[in-house]
Amino acid sequence: MRLLFKWLLSAASLLFVAYVYSGVQVESFTSALIAAFVIGLFNVVLRPVLVVLTLPVTIVTVGLFLFVINALMFWAAASVLEGFHVAGFGAALLGSLIYSVLGILIESALGGLFSKK
Repeated sequence: MRLLFKWLLSAASLLFVAYVYSGVQVESFTSALIAAFVIGLFNVVLRPVLVVLTLPVTIVTVGLFLFVINALMFWAAASVLEGFHVAGFGAALLGSLIYSVLGILIESALGGLFSKK
């Protein structure tokens, strides 16, 4: 149940990102659901590989390169999907930052809602 709520809230946050930032466009809630799924899939499958491969750069930049990796995952999802568009890398960077902050808020809210007693 928690996973379903997280998916729905992530799609809603993707729509919010598109609403507040013109560099990201989402055509419909269905497109947002699919995009949230693909972003999550990329973050589970591709992101760990990229983090390991770019570990020296990440260490030198004191972790700031992880923002670039997040932007690449966001941009890659937009490049393979219809109905989800990102204007460029800069738009992907800012969009992924907003989306990540909303994701942290979602995790915090769901952690309180579904806490094990």
